[in-house]
Amino acid sequence: MSKQIILVCIIYIIFASSCKTKSKETIVPKPPIAKKIAKELVMHEDVRVDNYYWLNDRENPEVIAYLEAENAYYNEMTAHTMDFQETLFEEMKGRIKEDDASVPYKLNGYYYITRYEVGSEYPIYSRKKGTLDAEEEVLFNCNILAKGHDYFNLRGVSVSPDNKKAAFGVDTVSRRQYTLQFKDLESGEILEEKIENTTGSAVWAADNKTVFYTKKDPVTLRSDKIYRHKLGTPVTADVLVYTEDDDTYNTFVYKTKSRDYIVIGSSSTMTTEYRFIKVTEPEADFKVFSPRERGLEYSIYHFKNDFYILTNKDGATNFKLMKAKEGATHFTDWEEFIPHRSDVLLEDIEIFKDYYVLTEREQGLSKMKIVRWDGTDSYYLPFDSETYVAGPTTNLDFDTLKFRYVYSSMTSPYAIIEFDMYSKEKTILKEQEVLGGQFHKENYKSKRVWATAQDGKKVPISMVYHKDTPLDGTAPLLQYAYGSYGSTIDPYFSTSRLSLLDRGFIYAIAHIRGGEYLGRPWYEDGKLFTKKNTFTDFIDCSKFLIEENYTTTEHLYAMGGSAGGLLMGAIVNMAPELYHGVVAQVPFVDVITTMLDDSIPLTTGEYDEWGNPNDKDYYTYMKSYSPYDNVTAKAYPNMYVSTGLHDSQVQYWEPAKWVAKLRDLKTDTNVLYLDTNMEAGHGGASGRFEALKETAKEYAFLLDLEGKIR
Repeated sequence: MSKQIILVCIIYIIFASSCKTKSKETIVPKPPIAKKIAKELVMHEDVRVDNYYWLNDRENPEVIAYLEAENAYYNEMTAHTMDFQETLFEEMKGRIKEDDASVPYKLNGYYYITRYEVGSEYPIYSRKKGTLDAEEEVLFNCNILAKGHDYFNLRGVSVSPDNKKAAFGVDTVSRRQYTLQFKDLESGEILEEKIENTTGSAVWAADNKTVFYTKKDPVTLRSDKIYRHKLGTPVTADVLVYTEDDDTYNTFVYKTKSRDYIVIGSSSTMTTEYRFIKVTEPEADFKVFSPRERGLEYSIYHFKNDFYILTNKDGATNFKLMKAKEGATHFTDWEEFIPHRSDVLLEDIEIFKDYYVLTEREQGLSKMKIVRWDGTDSYYLPFDSETYVAGPTTNLDFDTLKFRYVYSSMTSPYAIIEFDMYSKEKTILKEQEVLGGQFHKENYKSKRVWATAQDGKKVPISMVYHKDTPLDGTAPLLQYAYGSYGSTIDPYFSTSRLSLLDRGFIYAIAHIRGGEYLGRPWYEDGKLFTKKNTFTDFIDCSKFLIEENYTTTEHLYAMGGSAGGLLMGAIVNMAPELYHGVVAQVPFVDVITTMLDDSIPLTTGEYDEWGNPNDKDYYTYMKSYSPYDNVTAKAYPNMYVSTGLHDSQVQYWEPAKWVAKLRDLKTDTNVLYLDTNMEAGHGGASGRFEALKETAKEYAFLLDLEGKIR
């Protein structure tokens, strides 16, 4: 019997109930029903029964058959929206400047540019020597390199100090396992030597032939080893210079902006450690900067004969800046440079020859303070919008008076601005163009409101809407959030989002706990044993938006991805009646099973974020909110769930199992879709336009529920 016939039989046996039921008026497709194979999972004398554990095997033809059956069901159920999806796609694509280019930046005598050509999916990396009027030298045309691949990602382009060679990483599977390669920039030849299973980047020593790179554990994908490679020698001869033995840490390697040191970093959620050597001594032993101490976080910056350390030492929850001599870097030798402030989060420092720039966050808003090293000048860049995004962009040149930053708001496309720190004059180098002739800033309004959480905390919400959208409760509203890892979702501008705003949607970003929008304590109050604050904050924001008459439960929608997908899973268990529809992108929903499996990428490094369920207290707390474990027989909102077969961050089987269990238990007749990209991973499609097709699917789902397909 052929494999094809076997597969057809499997699909028929498993999904016999998914055949169509005919009526006189129409043919209604039935969803595929995954078979149940009970598996008992025992921990701390607690027994969980997982009927869909068998889906955890991407090599099993039955698993692939189930995913394909779900895709077929989704496609059939949404067939009436396909033309509209294409309309949305063309609409969103039509706003993008196809022959776009980045603002050139100068490094070591060359101007580097990333640009796109009309009709191309992928970027072209190029450079010009000395002046922007010089002849362009194409380093990498990713459109050519991507041919023959369903997925393609090139990253980590790093040019040698003599400008003659480049290192780069390529991933054609979307598992974030990059093959490190090298190109001779004089001959144009890509060298034969390839290094598999890396993070995709490399750091050059001063000799122009030695590079340091990071390898991943082939099973867990944890970045755990740093190697030294010399061009022209076999990869098998590469020297292992550091191994991170603690499986709760990841390791990485980089070069300081001063170009004087090569640094190896090790980090967990709440602890860091660094080692360093001079770039001129690639075979030297790495020296520990300051040994790890649980709970002590720090990052290092080099200037002249000193290191500057951004750290939470001595209980500096919102971080402070300290200073140490090159020869005395132990934390006992650090001296305070900028003190801790309880109301201001110190996020970063950008170092130049004559100035340094501090990036701060106060009451959720970014601020940038420019200070002259000699103390003769100090001032903040002025921003007067109610809610906005601002921060440093590419500033690789050390000996310059020009500081580049990006600014945008929910109603204004981003602008890259070059600011002269001495004369205080600013030049707009680039403003994002919104093509199509339909966008006008004055047609949109944004605001920031504050909801009260159940424990009395004030939770900010950034909102944007078309000026003609009524704020009387009749408008549909899409509420988005993430809420983990201290990652802040700023109130950014989106050309794609205009397709919702122009059709009457209000878009709201809930700055819930678990992020750092209101400082480091805001993050600390949304992790480990306070993780539920993330979920209740989101729900309380939803209730506020309804109570304040921005929308109603019939028109309220929620969206989140990855850890934000866990948020989606939690809120539909806790308050499903609030939402008419939910979009869960690559959702992390099977928390306990994943966190108990230390062979899965990211698990061990996540213990300080979610807790280690090998500890009974953490296990019990996780079980109380884990979306998959808390699905019960009740009504759920309309739901669109997406995943990628090759996802390395959230394995595809989490959303697959979740949807299977929801199908079995939910008591409503609302739609439930599982849409699996069989070629992509966590980030979805790799091409800039292909990714828009995924956005079009999500928007079509929402607009269809609103009866706004046109």
